Amino acid sequence: MSLRWRIMGAIVLVIVLTILIGVGIGYYTTQARLDVFVDRIGEEEANRLARNLSREYTDAGGWQTVDGPLTEAGYISGGPTVREGPETGEHGSSESFHHNPVRVVIVGADGRVVVDNLSELSPGTMAPELDGRSVTLFDLTANQPVGRLYLDVNQEFLSTESHGFLSTILTVSLIGGLLTAGAGILLAAWMSKRITAPVTALTEATQAIAQGDTTRLPVTSSDELGRMSAAFNQMTTALETQRNLRRRLINDVSHELNTPLSVIQLEAKGLRDGLQTPEDASEHIIGEVDRLRGLVTDLNWLAETDHGELRLTFQPGSICELLTTEVERWQPQARARQIELSLRASGDLPDMDLDRVRISQALGNLVSNAIGSTDPGGSIGISADLEDDDWLAISVTDDGIGVDPADLPNLFDRFYRTDQSRSREAGGTGLGLAITRTIVEAHGGTVWLESAGPGQGATVSIRLPLPSAQGSIASPPPDPS
Repeated sequence: MSLRWRIMGAIVLVIVLTILIGVGIGYYTTQARLDVFVDRIGEEEANRLARNLSREYTDAGGWQTVDGPLTEAGYISGGPTVREGPETGEHGSSESFHHNPVRVVIVGADGRVVVDNLSELSPGTMAPELDGRSVTLFDLTANQPVGRLYLDVNQEFLSTESHGFLSTILTVSLIGGLLTAGAGILLAAWMSKRITAPVTALTEATQAIAQGDTTRLPVTSSDELGRMSAAFNQMTTALETQRNLRRRLINDVSHELNTPLSVIQLEAKGLRDGLQTPEDASEHIIGEVDRLRGLVTDLNWLAETDHGELRLTFQPGSICELLTTEVERWQPQARARQIELSLRASGDLPDMDLDRVRISQALGNLVSNAIGSTDPGGSIGISADLEDDDWLAISVTDDGIGVDPADLPNLFDRFYRTDQSRSREAGGTGLGLAITRTIVEAHGGTVWLESAGPGQGATVSIRLPLPSAQGSIASPPPDPS
């Protein structure tokens, strides 16, 4: 069964159960309240009739005219009587509504029957045990009891009337429930279609992506389904970016492998044919082999981080000593390209617990990129300062080719290379910045690149937590870029 039908079935089931429960509760509640209402009406009627009879007895000085109040109240069908009030209008006859359902018996103080409206007991006979509601009658002048009023409702008649009333209510409730259920089913069909439409579109889009197509889902709401569609679109964008990066990787790796292999082949042929001296040939071949080894090392490092196998060995060490060593390591290459490489470090930099090898690798990637991006006669500056007494800021600044603002968001993606770097001999594989970011983040820091644009140079900054801030490594400061 599809998701749409399951949702629709669940909604319809809830609607039907709600209607049935509502009708059932309404029916039994009405029945209970009707019984209470009838009982209360009977009590009020008995008290009202007792007051009228007591007043009649007091006015007449006996039971001679007792039929008057009973006839007026409709308990004796003795002909029309004139009454004023909302029941009959200004003048009219009282209908004998009570003749069949209610029995009224008046018993005197001596226990003998005065009146029985149903004529089952003869006046003057001793009254038996009577059912129904009993109210004492008084002589209002002497304030003495003169008899009792027995008012007994015909339960069979009352049950029939109540049953008819409740049946009418139940019928009306069921008809209303069926109409409500019909409207609910239509609403459930519309809602289930609306809910499942994004899921169906997601399924179709996923199948399209599996076949190599790229598609986007419309985001029509801000609820969970809307956020699902937005997340899918982000995933599609990421997959498309990764697909482009993979295509670039294939081209770049092919180029990076083909170039040194071609050089090695040419040098070997030249050596074989006597066109190249062994010293020159060996120097060129060794250089190309080193280039191949660097590429393989980067790829191995990438595989290591992808499998979560990056391990850091923290050891205390001097930051100034680390930076000085790094400058000395890259100084020969800078001089070979006629580039000035300088270091400016604050004198109060504390010792830090770092993985010296990994941090050296990260800094080396930055310096190597700066050297490859700077033309002869340019300069590269490395600086280190304390920031807010909790962070160490290291910057590598060059005045080289710079970076287009459109490339800034992707520079730290693996295998990403700008058009400028791809066109240069020392463009690299596009892994250096990605490796640097992984190492820095593993130390609890952040790294970012800033550039005013092509030809304006670039600055790569690293921010690492000092020993006093080591406890907050899991939440480094936001990237200023």
